[in-house]
Amino acid sequence: MLKRSTAKYSLDHIAKRIALFVLFAVMLAPAFPRNKSEATPESLDAVLEPIRLKYDLPALAGAIVTSQGLVAHGAVGVRKYRVAAPVTIDDQFHLGSDTKAMTATMLATLVEQGKLKWDVTLSDALPELAPQMDPAYRSVTLQQLLSHRAGFTAESWPIAMSIDDIRNLPGTPREQRWAYAQIILGEPPAIPPATKFLYSNRSYAIAGVVAERAMNSPWEDLMRERIFEPLGMTTCGFGAMGTPGEVDQPWQHTLFLTMHRPIGPGPRADNPPAIGPAATVHCSIGDWAKFVQAHLRGEKGLAGILAPEAFRKLHTSPYGANEYAFGWIPEDRAWGGGRVLMHAGSNTQNFAVVWLSPLRDFAVLAATNQGGDDAFHGVDDAAYAMILRFNSRR
Repeated sequence: MLKRSTAKYSLDHIAKRIALFVLFAVMLAPAFPRNKSEATPESLDAVLEPIRLKYDLPALAGAIVTSQGLVAHGAVGVRKYRVAAPVTIDDQFHLGSDTKAMTATMLATLVEQGKLKWDVTLSDALPELAPQMDPAYRSVTLQQLLSHRAGFTAESWPIAMSIDDIRNLPGTPREQRWAYAQIILGEPPAIPPATKFLYSNRSYAIAGVVAERAMNSPWEDLMRERIFEPLGMTTCGFGAMGTPGEVDQPWQHTLFLTMHRPIGPGPRADNPPAIGPAATVHCSIGDWAKFVQAHLRGEKGLAGILAPEAFRKLHTSPYGANEYAFGWIPEDRAWGGGRVLMHAGSNTQNFAVVWLSPLRDFAVLAATNQGGDDAFHGVDDAAYAMILRFNSRR
């Protein structure tokens, strides 16, 4: 999963690493439509394919979006390495920790409707668990959870448990999350809560439990009802993409030396449902763009699933201008006119990244169905190529 250190990579130096043929493809690609009412997005396939080949990725998808909608998108490569099953623009890609911004947005809808408060404490939000919580966690707030200030360890699961132990927790995903919360809230914090940033999937797992308890509904249903359905995100799901035994969606891949290892879909092919609110959403690149568009609209003061001030709250850390916000990491980039927001995600078998420029009203998204360093560099290069392309057409 993404940690704070890996979010600090600079896109400004990527141009030096992008091969000339990538830039040449950008120059040759057709210009964006000048008529903003034109509905058909431009294809990014000519931009993405050289990058996919450079890093030998199975598939690569990307999109450029503004507050007015999708400007350009593309998807190239195959669903399974060396299998003749081309990806389509509607294929699903795993977002990993980019799920966090979606979970935070869902929780913001509950706050806006008075179902929760940002400063609600864990002892008040989860009173049944309060007696067995480590005392340090009782005063942790929802805001601290979503800003990684709760003091949880950076580990994704208790050291005393294996990932299979977490997958084997009994019951439905909601019941598994409740059991997981009982375990991790009974452990002492890694650092005193509220003292400093410490990235942890546990924080978002517990935030998901807070939402479930407040609404008496599973996190998955809350995401569908409050994010996916209102935004028309019809391809969204949870866990590994596709049908077991089929190649009907992109398979995930790991890399051993230069050998690609395809990982077929199934319940054990992704993060455990217990940490779902941190990192298990998948969807098409176009549907992910709809979510990002909603955030750009909020920055423009336009109506949406939240009031504009709620979106601005999500984009602003309570702990300083350059600190982790609510599923977003603020950075400063010249190409974005100053302050931008980003996040990356990986379950080690996929990689996805989003960069959002509120000041210039655009965002770029890139995703691949492979994990590891080559995937990291591939989506990085794709993001920068799309930034160059958008800025060159302004």
